[in-house]
Amino acid sequence: MHAILSDVHGNLEALTAVLADASRHGVTAIYNLGDQVGYGPNPVECVEIAMSWDVNLQGNFDHAAVHPPDGFGQSAEQSLTWSRELLRKFSTADAMAWLAGLTSKALLEDMLLVRGSAHNPLHEYVFPEDIWNERKMARIQSAFDQYCLCGHTHWAGVFVLGGKWEYGEPRQHGHQWRLDGRKTIVNVGSVGQPRDGDCRASYVLVRGRDVTFRRVEYDVESTIRKIYAVPELADFLGDRLREGR
Repeated sequence: MHAILSDVHGNLEALTAVLADASRHGVTAIYNLGDQVGYGPNPVECVEIAMSWDVNLQGNFDHAAVHPPDGFGQSAEQSLTWSRELLRKFSTADAMAWLAGLTSKALLEDMLLVRGSAHNPLHEYVFPEDIWNERKMARIQSAFDQYCLCGHTHWAGVFVLGGKWEYGEPRQHGHQWRLDGRKTIVNVGSVGQPRDGDCRASYVLVRGRDVTFRRVEYDVESTIRKIYAVPELADFLGDRLREGR
């Protein structure tokens, strides 16, 4: 059993709850699709936990923590600058070198794992409404063979190619999906900052061809209080956690 997670974003309470849930389900390996840092109040702890996992990919925030950030909004860039300084000063390991050395994609058997999309693993988003963008989806589908797991949008769901691309939220499928040979993209959602209207942490379990979407409650208010206490972190980064936005 594999746990596939993404977008922890320095949210230690959410990550701890997800790891406890994964342990109860007999997970033997953890694959992380990126973005351990940014937005949240515990980047050092979250990076050091991730360093022990089986596979870690580099997210765009991870990349920006070790390179000059480009294209980020003010609050995101402030959180990155603050996270970078914490990692440099207080990490017990060489966290910056570890982040810099992360790869952009990996394989789990015949499943391609990426941060954003198969076409642009680090930066490209795949949103539900992209099923109507034939040119974009054709470009993405040509970049992987059959199955692709991703994060980046903070929005869990399944894209399936039949005659055309279709999208479904996990609840529409009973939070279960079986990979059935059709070209499929599974977005695992976000551990630390879901944006699909559900404040619970999101990740998936993979056993063979079966994908199970998990939502896990955690102490949201504790994370929010930590964010409020850090001047470099905008208050709305905490407020949005309550609504899953």
